[in-house]
Amino acid sequence: MNLLIVESPSKAKTIEKYLGQGWRVIASVGHVRDLVPENGSVDPEKDFAMQWQIMPGKEKQIKQITNELKKADAVYLASDPDREGEAIAWHILDILNSKKVLDGKKVYRVAFHEITKKAVMDAIAHPREIDKDLVDAYLVRRALDYLIGFSISPLLWRRNLGRSAGRVQSVAVKLVVDREKEIEAFKPIEYWSLTAACNIKNTTFNAQLSNVDGKKIEKMTIENHSQMNDILDKIGKPEILANVISIDKKKTSRRAAAPFTTSTLQQEAARKLYFSSKRTMATAQKLYEQGLITYMRTDATNLSAEAIDDIRAYISKTYGESFLPKTPNVYITKSKNAQEAHEAIRPTHFDKPETQLTGDEAKLYDLIWKRTIACQMSNAEFDSVSADIETRNKKSIFHAVGTTRTFDGFMRVYTEDKDDAEENGESKLPTLSINDEIKIIDLLPEQHFTQPPARYTEASLVKKLEELGIGRPSTYATIMSTIVDRKYVEQDKQRRFHPTSGGWVLSAYLSKYFKDLVDVNFTAKTEDTLDDVSNGKQNKLDALRNFWTPTSSMIDDAKGVKTTEIINAINEVMHDHLFVDGNDKCPKCGGKLGIKLSKYGAFIGCENYPKCDYTKKLIDIDTKTQTEEKIEKNKNTNIDLGNGISFRIGKFGPYVTDGQKNVPAKQYTSETITLDIANELLENGTKKSEPINIGENPVTGKPIFYYPTGRYGAYISSNRVNVSVKEKPDLETAIDLINNKKTTKKFKRTPNK
Repeated sequence: MNLLIVESPSKAKTIEKYLGQGWRVIASVGHVRDLVPENGSVDPEKDFAMQWQIMPGKEKQIKQITNELKKADAVYLASDPDREGEAIAWHILDILNSKKVLDGKKVYRVAFHEITKKAVMDAIAHPREIDKDLVDAYLVRRALDYLIGFSISPLLWRRNLGRSAGRVQSVAVKLVVDREKEIEAFKPIEYWSLTAACNIKNTTFNAQLSNVDGKKIEKMTIENHSQMNDILDKIGKPEILANVISIDKKKTSRRAAAPFTTSTLQQEAARKLYFSSKRTMATAQKLYEQGLITYMRTDATNLSAEAIDDIRAYISKTYGESFLPKTPNVYITKSKNAQEAHEAIRPTHFDKPETQLTGDEAKLYDLIWKRTIACQMSNAEFDSVSADIETRNKKSIFHAVGTTRTFDGFMRVYTEDKDDAEENGESKLPTLSINDEIKIIDLLPEQHFTQPPARYTEASLVKKLEELGIGRPSTYATIMSTIVDRKYVEQDKQRRFHPTSGGWVLSAYLSKYFKDLVDVNFTAKTEDTLDDVSNGKQNKLDALRNFWTPTSSMIDDAKGVKTTEIINAINEVMHDHLFVDGNDKCPKCGGKLGIKLSKYGAFIGCENYPKCDYTKKLIDIDTKTQTEEKIEKNKNTNIDLGNGISFRIGKFGPYVTDGQKNVPAKQYTSETITLDIANELLENGTKKSEPINIGENPVTGKPIFYYPTGRYGAYISSNRVNVSVKEKPDLETAIDLINNKKTTKKFKRTPNK
């Protein structure tokens, strides 16, 4: 018998059907081992030696693997085809070797980028060794994240500066804060435009002022109302006669967008489906495990030759030869170190979209299917016509543009920008000839003001991180959820990120005392280093030393800084944000106001404390607005999870039902509920389950337990402190939640000295 180990139970079921008798397929359920959660688990003084332990709750998986291995002749490690997947295979192999259960057994590493029978069988027929370079890149990343977390987070806790500081999410928070600074510092500039409503043979169209008295009119040329009035006086009043003095006709074409990478899928799903990055990746994971799409963590845009042949055959059969380019469209991967997977995200077959899918899976699959088909279709073609129209008094010229789509091409299937009606559709001009008489029946002056930079959404922040070379396909969704969960940013009704007071404080502190840590170039260089390690271009220990030497020096310097100095530095950064009108005088005593820190969060206080006890709360996004958003989000919710099970919002809150049995699901939302969770709730109800030991709290030395179900839903508990959670957190998050739990005891905020 052969044993094949994958990461996911769903994937295991799919693959076992392909392999049949003689095979046993089981799941590790993700990582099975991690660093011991205590100081010293990574020792820079001993070549960054790392101490590992079986993750709490994963003993069951290890026991199952070792039991099945006893019956097997060979074991195939088939975790995902990326760094994390390679690391999982390496951990499992190391554990099995330490248990000495591999004697006489053959061990193979296999990787496939789609879960189809052909792909799985091909992978098994061509096994390889575990890629040491990929594992080393994982070890460097894990060691750095651990060292930063265990070195900087205590500094934050001690000064009430935040919950934690991660290597990549700290940069994401700083980007949001920096954008907010730009918005607050922005000074709008006034400008004007002039539109002429034109008529020829009872057909109307618009033209824009482009020239007055021989002077070209640019966007910002007309600065105020007075200048606009001068121009109107020169032109005269409608009706004005004018003539066409030039016509320019040309044909243009537009090429389809490349097939999806991880980041572009997240961006497009956010724009078109309003999915969060986390929701997109969870849905894509389900599609991948069902064998419907290729691996969803990739920064490559290329497609296999076999996939291209299938796509072209479908296009020819469905749309005709005119929609098929003579040669396949080729897309160049923008990411300079694309290496996480061999292909873009695409369906595994192209005959037709999956009709059996429902809900999020159906929506996301449809998006992926259309984008993939469209990427191999002919260009869309347009006729573009522009005309210059001069008034009879020779004082002014207006410019009109019209575009007509003459061939749909890929746009028959898919357009990238949902709301770009002008570019995706048509803006026609009537048929015009030189010297045609035009009547200007109205002049429409319009005042404008320049707009500040737009706040980031999840889509635009992911795009920005990718452009800067920060993060990798497997990390974007985690970055987005982490900065929200840790309350460094919040989202408004338009899903735009606003930094919270906690985000401002964290960013100000890190920018002052850990400049390199939040420097985009430094962080991007670190990502490049990880890529170099994974490609075998740089040694693991050299990479670790090059990063950790300057970082540890920053940490040592920061340890000796007094809290009052830190507060002064934060006040300097936040002053204009806190006091938009410039008034930082205490209304009670006239002293200077500034940011103060307490374990309950930042607030504004007076410099003359304790003589003056004036304080003021810091309000991020309006609490009422957030409440209304949650109500609106959950109103009339009825989500089909599959297998006859649905998630609903009733009179007494969320619940799951199979049509016969209803079970409360108060700890879940429409974005976090899954079919597996619903099945567990229906099977076990809300009875209290056995606790799972997540690990030890380094601050108190006490264990942290996770309870999947309790009176008010899932929660974690340590040393008599309970915190409600939506799902089982990792150890770092659990430590943050427990150590930052607010008490219900009444208090009086006291500024730090």
